[in-house]
Amino acid sequence: MDYLKVGKATDLEGSDRRLYRIFEMLPGFLSYSTLIVLLVLSFFKPVWVAFFLIAFNVYWLLLVIYLAVHLVAAYRKLKYNSQVNWKERVEAIAAGDFSANDIASDSLTKKGKTWKDYWHLIVLPNYNESEEIIASAIQSLLSDGFPTNQMIVVVAMEERAGEEAHERARNIEARFKDKFGHLIITFHPDGIEGELKGKGANQAWAIKQVQRDLLDAEKFNYDDVLVSVFDIDTMVKPGYFYALMYKFLTVTAPYRASYQPIPVYHNNLWEAPFFSRVAASSNTFWQMMMQIREEQLVTYSSHSMTLRALAEIGFWSTNMVSEDSRIFWNCLLHYEGDYRVEPMYFPVSMDITYDRNLRQTAKSLYKQQRRWAWGSENVPYLLFNTIKRWKTVDRGKLMSHIFTQVYGFHSWATNALIIAVIGWMPMLIGGQRFNSTVLSGNLPAITQSLMNIAMIGLVLSAIVSTLLLPKRPVQYTVWKNIRMVLEWIFVPVTIIFFGSIPCLDAQWRLFRGKYMGFWVTPKSRG
Repeated sequence: MDYLKVGKATDLEGSDRRLYRIFEMLPGFLSYSTLIVLLVLSFFKPVWVAFFLIAFNVYWLLLVIYLAVHLVAAYRKLKYNSQVNWKERVEAIAAGDFSANDIASDSLTKKGKTWKDYWHLIVLPNYNESEEIIASAIQSLLSDGFPTNQMIVVVAMEERAGEEAHERARNIEARFKDKFGHLIITFHPDGIEGELKGKGANQAWAIKQVQRDLLDAEKFNYDDVLVSVFDIDTMVKPGYFYALMYKFLTVTAPYRASYQPIPVYHNNLWEAPFFSRVAASSNTFWQMMMQIREEQLVTYSSHSMTLRALAEIGFWSTNMVSEDSRIFWNCLLHYEGDYRVEPMYFPVSMDITYDRNLRQTAKSLYKQQRRWAWGSENVPYLLFNTIKRWKTVDRGKLMSHIFTQVYGFHSWATNALIIAVIGWMPMLIGGQRFNSTVLSGNLPAITQSLMNIAMIGLVLSAIVSTLLLPKRPVQYTVWKNIRMVLEWIFVPVTIIFFGSIPCLDAQWRLFRGKYMGFWVTPKSRG
């Protein structure tokens, strides 16, 4: 069996299945046991918990400072890269100007390859999105500035979307068929055995059709094709493909890397409600900070990679939810640790969760965050496959990634609740003996002092969020900008109800073996 294509424990049998189930239970076990143990000890050993809370708050303060430094560094790089004329850069190295310090000695550029040698295969998987959403994504490719005759655009439709999807496809084809080197529309059949209905299965089907009908039929060189898979709401900023080409042509071992832009949620920023904006901005900031920590960077949402790597691993898995990150883990294990993600520090614009009304938007945002938190399904995948390849993989690199994933999902589920809820438990249920101690009297003051200092992270986030704002539409006044800054005071509430709780929900489902399907976030623009 190809263990790298395992989606869940039920894909296995015997001892393999039992081992994988144990690993599936691990994220939920760690998160829930942490909260339960702290709650129980708050009653029986409140002093222990009080000292733990003081230490945790110090840790939280140091973490906020650490992340704030990374956020500022990432913002500066994002701002710089957004202003660079990447077309001039790639044309300069094509002309033999190798003076830039970031050109690796063994890069493709120094081997005589130029940006004109490559095709861009752009896959746009969608399900039931409107023609307007699909067209805006394609129009952004036309506006990028890169020669469109070097683009193969694949609009990957779902057959289960019905006749309306066929109508949208016909309209899209009529509008854009002569705009690119190739425009291909595929329809993913419904009900294929062993597949999970979702983005991964759709885009895998689409690229295999393109491989058969175009790439192999016309004898394309796989080494000369870069694949970009974009969520259908993704709108590339002008210069993206030149920036991608520069990165690809100048790094060491470009075929052992994926290329990750930074998602900024600007498409419907001004219309979306405050809690959706705060949640989306928080995700942008996390992705920005992870680009600084590139040794731990993982592919997320819209990204690019080589057709060579995709073909060698057999394309995306079709039986799991988090295909955007799983493709990286698949490559990392296939190449025995010799694979990485290159940060681009370049933005792509996406949609904020925005539904018919506030209540429905909140419900949709919760489901979106729960689906993202379902990424903890990669923890058992990594543990299981690392064991299976223990003698051949780069064990140090894999274990570092595993620790980061376990720590990340545990922190996501528990940190906000430890601060907001567990922090009060020793005083509420610790009994009179604890409440009469000096420690009980000082605990709230110590916590408040540390959290007040940690507010620097909140203030910095509000500032960076303001600096990233696109131009305000004419129908809004400056008061809208002020409100969007003040909305950051709701972060403590947002990270609990749209962070910790959906994460715990996802981990509980994985713990119980109640596997989630792929939930498509509604796309709506005012």
